[in-house]
Amino acid sequence: MSIQHFAPGQVIDISPYGANFVKAASETLIRESHIEVFRFVLTAGKTTPEHTAAGAITIQCIEGEIELGLGDEVRVLKAHNLVYLKANEAHTVKALTDTTLLITILLQRE
Repeated sequence: MSIQHFAPGQVIDISPYGANFVKAASETLIRESHIEVFRFVLTAGKTTPEHTAAGAITIQCIEGEIELGLGDEVRVLKAHNLVYLKANEAHTVKALTDTTLLITILLQRE
């Protein structure tokens, strides 16, 4: 059984979970050959290992606050902030509070 993603033209609600955060789950919203968009949920204190994406990415903080590790630099993203990273740029994400991110990857296919 394949995972159902949203169809082109379909409206997707990306509102913050707020008081319903305990029910929040990460999910892929759009997956096509050239783009992937997913909602990434991290509870306070959780950290991702250092990783890279398969293309240029944007990370939009929908709710909460994170530390984005970029080598020796750390950037703080809060709700309503957006950052762009080049393809293959190594990074980590640490949730300072319960956080929901909207991540878009422009996939590079060879």
